[in-house]
Amino acid sequence: MEISEKYAKELAKQERRKADLLDICESILLHSKRILFEPGCGHGHWLTNYAQANPKQVCVGIDLISHRIRKGKEKATKRKLDNIYFLKADLGEFLEVLPAHIRFDQTILLFPDPWPKARHHRRRMVQTTLLDSIAVRTDPGGTFCFRSDDRAYYDWTIEHLESHPLWKIDAGAKWPYESDTYFQNLMTEFSSVIARRTH
Repeated sequence: MEISEKYAKELAKQERRKADLLDICESILLHSKRILFEPGCGHGHWLTNYAQANPKQVCVGIDLISHRIRKGKEKATKRKLDNIYFLKADLGEFLEVLPAHIRFDQTILLFPDPWPKARHHRRRMVQTTLLDSIAVRTDPGGTFCFRSDDRAYYDWTIEHLESHPLWKIDAGAKWPYESDTYFQNLMTEFSSVIARRTH
């Protein structure tokens, strides 16, 4: 089937983007086997604080917005942290090109866009396909940590985790690191859930 010139150009652009991202990942994570991963890291408030408190843990945050990534890098540079990396990347593309040997100790999802309208639910980050992809990268006992101020999205996440064969909610687990951040401080209340990768 023949594709349009516009679509062909977009595919070529996507392939170049993934190739560049692969080069970056292979460079910065050459000697790393395990990471803490935060998709949708925003300005990097939480991740920078966590990386400073846990200097032996390699941390990677991604976001689609250049300004946010720049802010995260500025925070890391100001604190002279060498265990944290911020990358501008699409989540699907990042998971596709990330070197196969990299394992996720934890995945942290903080206050993602809830996309409240039903017709937009397919845009939510938490989907069965995402939980599949993260599970492949996570050893048994590793965690997926979710926090949201939107109750409907929290319930959605609970349902997806409960129905997934590779994740089990750990009701007694403690949040990996509590840290005041600009965005969390704007919330009047929020809900959290932690699930562990099953055997």
